[in-house]
Amino acid sequence: MLLEYVIGGELFSHLRKAGRFSNDVTRFYAAEIILAIEYLHSKDIIYRDLKPENLLLDSKGHVKITDFGFAKKVEDRTWTLCGTPEYLAPEIIQSKGHGKAVDWWALGILIFEMLAGYPPFFDDNPFGIYEKILAGKIQFPAHFDPHAKDLIKRLLTSDRTKRLGNLRGASEDVKNHKWFRNVDWQGLYDRRTAAPIVPPFQHSGDTSNFEKYQEPSEEENIMGKPGSGVDPFRHLFTSF
Repeated sequence: MLLEYVIGGELFSHLRKAGRFSNDVTRFYAAEIILAIEYLHSKDIIYRDLKPENLLLDSKGHVKITDFGFAKKVEDRTWTLCGTPEYLAPEIIQSKGHGKAVDWWALGILIFEMLAGYPPFFDDNPFGIYEKILAGKIQFPAHFDPHAKDLIKRLLTSDRTKRLGNLRGASEDVKNHKWFRNVDWQGLYDRRTAAPIVPPFQHSGDTSNFEKYQEPSEEENIMGKPGSGVDPFRHLFTSF
């Protein structure tokens, strides 16, 4: 299988370098991701692995979603337990069966992480993360825009029937939120809106925007090891 080379590297790397993104930068990436989720959901595909590591920037700084290993065509619900702990919706943890709503929950986590520099629910081990997700208590940094806070709260609603994006208006409800008031959605779709970060590169095969990672040991693959290039909070899991 031959895939295009996306030269700008992971959004994760750019976020770590910046520490956190501004309101406007975060809104740009969130809006482009919404267009992608909207398209996938129109085809009854749930993505289930939204996080900064799976978002690449092209030569002009626009987002491309990668790694569709957990994506699945689902018309109603599925029960596969998979994802990244910090981004799991409550219904996945509780094995209640899940559908498109999990992608909107993950968007809320991602927006928080881009604005804060860290996810809203984190702990030293996955089970601690799950407990915090189910408790649903979010501590917002003081610098958060009020409209961004409101959007995140509406996306991080444990009750799927009340979660923004999973209501009757679907993705339009998210796009019509006040935080996105001045977004030119058609301009984004047509890629006429300039990206906030344009990755530098010297030639078409330049790899400088990608970080070099050491090969982890088998134990580090599971839990991660500080300083090894493996993020201990980014372990994936799947259960069938």
